[in-house]
Amino acid sequence: MPELPEVETVCRGLSAVLEGRCIVRATVRRPDLRIPFPQGFEGRIRGRMVCRIRRRAKYILLDLDDGNVLIIHLGMSGRMVITKNAGPPEVHDHVLLTTEGGIEVRYNDPRRFGLMTIAPQKGLDNHRLFHHLGVDPLSTAFTASSFSQNLAGRKTAIKLALLDQRIVAGVGNIYACESLHRAGISPRRKAGMISGKRVAALVRSIKDVLTEAIAAGGSSLRDHVQPSGELGYFQHSWKVYGRAGESCSCSAGKAMAGSIKRIAQGGRSTFYCTQCQT
Repeated sequence: MPELPEVETVCRGLSAVLEGRCIVRATVRRPDLRIPFPQGFEGRIRGRMVCRIRRRAKYILLDLDDGNVLIIHLGMSGRMVITKNAGPPEVHDHVLLTTEGGIEVRYNDPRRFGLMTIAPQKGLDNHRLFHHLGVDPLSTAFTASSFSQNLAGRKTAIKLALLDQRIVAGVGNIYACESLHRAGISPRRKAGMISGKRVAALVRSIKDVLTEAIAAGGSSLRDHVQPSGELGYFQHSWKVYGRAGESCSCSAGKAMAGSIKRIAQGGRSTFYCTQCQT
């Protein structure tokens, strides 16, 4: 599933072609994705100007000029593809949005685990998709102090705490592993035991890893591509994720080599260095 950097990358790509432009045509080619499309979906989008595109956790939000928001979640395999004069839609192109300049944005999703719906901008934080979400890790509200308070007393492993969208919204499996490695924290360590300098280091690492991943266009693992069709390349910077059995970068010039291990936590694969993460 696309994580925060991939979704942010998609938002920035869409902003370049949709913000300030009118959607002159909307075509929905099936009745549902993960959930049914709202009644009158095509008509409610057609003729609307896109005022702003933003992200909330792993959701793409298009603020429309009538006070509504087009909410998009990419699911496991969803992609937003920008085209012009691209010919007939492909079999998995489920939604087509055409702007006044003739640019078409296609939502392609082979598995159909994504969703699109519409909600009022007013009170959006209370919407059923958002009311439970925690702080955005790239916001100024995500600080060592606030994170420490959220972790206090929690007996769950810190890796699982990072994946809990009620605590911090948008961090997924890849970036949780990479952030914990950069901060030198074992994914097995209880969340409530992390405080002081270690919390500050983890907050810094999360922000840095996510920012670097966005600059690299995200990680292209399986389905993710940027709206332009380009691949992300942050996967080439992974230090631990997907590298079980390899030596850790902390081993350079040292007699005792740290090795990367894979374990299962909460049904997900965790990768970490047995030497430098404690």
